[in-house]
Amino acid sequence: MSFTVRPAVPADAAALAACAAVTFPLACPPSSDPRDIQRFLETELSESRFAERLGDPDRMILCVELHPPGDASDAAGSTKRGLGGYSMLVRTQPDDALIRGALTVLPAVELSKFYIDPAHHGAGAARALMEASLETAAGTGMPGIWLGVNQENERAIRFYSRSGFRIAGTKTFRLGGRLEDDYILERSLTGSFTGG
Repeated sequence: MSFTVRPAVPADAAALAACAAVTFPLACPPSSDPRDIQRFLETELSESRFAERLGDPDRMILCVELHPPGDASDAAGSTKRGLGGYSMLVRTQPDDALIRGALTVLPAVELSKFYIDPAHHGAGAARALMEASLETAAGTGMPGIWLGVNQENERAIRFYSRSGFRIAGTKTFRLGGRLEDDYILERSLTGSFTGG
């Protein structure tokens, strides 16, 4: 199956929520309460929340659009495509003093979301989405980009490291009643900053 990376549009809100329902639980530590994950999906990664974010000028959502072999259309003429992943960039600067204090390249775009459906791991979709995300972030004119990743998510940490990010500090992420431990990762968008 081939794919393209493109900016998301309002009509993608439902597909983005469906993709989030598959990918977000995989980024959570195994000890996470499934009820907390479900509540987060319903409140933060729902179709209506994606619709709001798609209308926010400070957020940029990119998606990996899948193209089935032959890319055939159904009887109504619509193409049978889905989303294999997405990223969301946020232009506003972090309110959290801990995050601001850890970052060394400011101002910085936040890579708030970066998910690939596991059915498409190893197919180049993650690399293509990261390249498009970094290019989009650089287009803001800001010199840096940062993200938070759960400290137990070794696969993601390795991928981000290969993509030029390095650990700048730590923060917490609230999932239900628990505080999860995250790394703050950053990289430059302007120089030859390399991962550590």
